[in-house]
Amino acid sequence: MRLGILGGVLNPPHLGHLVVAQEALAQLELDEVWFVPVGRAPHREVEADPGADARLGLCRAATADDERLGVSRIELDRPGPSYTADTLRTLRSQRPATDELVLLLGSDQAAELPQWHQPEEVLALAEVGVVARAGLSPHDVRARLGGLRGAEGLRFFEMPRIDISSTLVRRRVAEGRPIRYLVPRPVERLIAELGLYRAPVTAS
Repeated sequence: MRLGILGGVLNPPHLGHLVVAQEALAQLELDEVWFVPVGRAPHREVEADPGADARLGLCRAATADDERLGVSRIELDRPGPSYTADTLRTLRSQRPATDELVLLLGSDQAAELPQWHQPEEVLALAEVGVVARAGLSPHDVRARLGGLRGAEGLRFFEMPRIDISSTLVRRRVAEGRPIRYLVPRPVERLIAELGLYRAPVTAS
């Protein structure tokens, strides 16, 4: 089985995240994609964080109606910073040897891999699927990775450009503006039910 890993703060997950998952399933020939909300972000505070369990619940709401999508709380249950290398190691130990892990990144994230914790371990543990984004071509990304061992195995895929961010969703909620067509309907309902993101939002 080829399992895609879509990590990040996911605060909240929005339609852009689902389109990334959809295109990765199709173009990278994945069987499933798991959303993996970060527990403790290693390099920054999570802006307007409603709590790990709330973000997990939002991911479950976002993915509930697609059997190809799942949610893992692996980073929420592990103490300390949520390093991707640790997550991949744990998943590798838990999954049968025949499983293939595919880490899904935006091109901006992929370009920063040299600054990650144990980047060559990340590249050894999983294939890395990179979604193209404006301003960073595959050539640009590969150039940024320099001599990282395993970087030659990156696979690039495309998605329709969707200008939605979690920051935008939180800001609109704080301003009392609608988010119905920016997030899945179950996510919209859960945000309202839990009263999330009512405070003014700073960029993240």
